[in-house]
Amino acid sequence: MSKFIDYLKTKSFRNNILAAVLTVVGLLLIAFFSLRYYTKHGQGLNVPMVKGLSFEQAVRKLEDAGLKYEVDSVFIMDQPAGIVIDQDPDPNTFVKDNRTIYLTINAGKIPNTKFPDIAFKTLREAQAIIESSRLKLGDTTYKPDVSRDVVLEASFGGSPIQPGDVVPVGSRINLVLGDGRGNEEVDVPQLVGLTVDEAKFSLKGSNLSLGTIIYEGAIIDSANAIITKQDPMPADSVSKVAIGTKINITLSNKEQ
Repeated sequence: MSKFIDYLKTKSFRNNILAAVLTVVGLLLIAFFSLRYYTKHGQGLNVPMVKGLSFEQAVRKLEDAGLKYEVDSVFIMDQPAGIVIDQDPDPNTFVKDNRTIYLTINAGKIPNTKFPDIAFKTLREAQAIIESSRLKLGDTTYKPDVSRDVVLEASFGGSPIQPGDVVPVGSRINLVLGDGRGNEEVDVPQLVGLTVDEAKFSLKGSNLSLGTIIYEGAIIDSANAIITKQDPMPADSVSKVAIGTKINITLSNKEQ
């Protein structure tokens, strides 16, 4: 044991230890710098900002930077067609040569969707269904019906629309809803002696509507033509009608 301790104190042992330490350090340095060289540590290409550019401009910019690209597309109504709306990796990120940059482009053509079934749904339910189909709620109007805020009719571009009809994504759908007053009755107004415009105003105030117009004789001045008959007429037997009832009238230029 004493000989081993004496050996540890010799110059030869110290030289061997020093050589071993230097060898390990040298190997570590070689490995470290080799790895840095292999991975180009701290070096790379700076990803340019292409978001907001047209697809053609983005491609030129990426190719000039030595980068590859792949493209996906979505449709956003409020964005111009053919514009880069997203990129991955983000701008000013350092990447290796030939790294692929993923671009998302706003599609140039409006896709279509099928109109969903919203008949007799409440307004809140119908709006949720319409928006989930990538459509928009347009104008809402009311007409007499026992149901309140329930969809009675739907239209697009002024024409009725049915479930399954194909419409462009983002289209505005107009709805006719029930006002919940279908059971109520109102007095029949007296229209005889009024003009058409005056009758329409009177009917609107009573929540009634104008029905068929019959012309008596040659009508020279329709604006000043007078109503000579109406159906139904206000009488003891028919004094009230349901809200929304149509009143038919007869027009004449002859004074009564």
